[in-house]
Amino acid sequence: QVQLVESGGGLVQTGGSLRLSCAASGLLFSMYSMAWFRQAPGKEREFVGGISRSGSSTYYTDSVKGRFTMSRDNAKNTVYLQMNSLKSEDTADYYCAASIRISGLSLSPGDINYWGKGTLVTVSS
Repeated sequence: QVQLVESGGGLVQTGGSLRLSCAASGLLFSMYSMAWFRQAPGKEREFVGGISRSGSSTYYTDSVKGRFTMSRDNAKNTVYLQMNSLKSEDTADYYCAASIRISGLSLSPGDINYWGKGTLVTVSS
């Protein structure tokens, strides 16, 4: 049974930082590209960033470029999302996702094989 378990969400002030983690089990982690999506209340789930199977390549949506950084540790079956300079518009549920897709890191929900249950990030002013 595949499980993706996010952690690290919480309440942070504008301009602050958080690091999200996603621990994977039940799958051959190194064979999957990993991604983070987010969903704000009343909005559709949107892609935040993706990282290749080796971790050598990353891709981010424009709104987080320069502020968010993804990394992964294949030995620990864990992917991370470092979020800096947080803004109120970053408030959302953040979801870890795994995709067997080989090419391209700009992923859509239809590309995802497995989802985590999400962790809430609230950025307050």
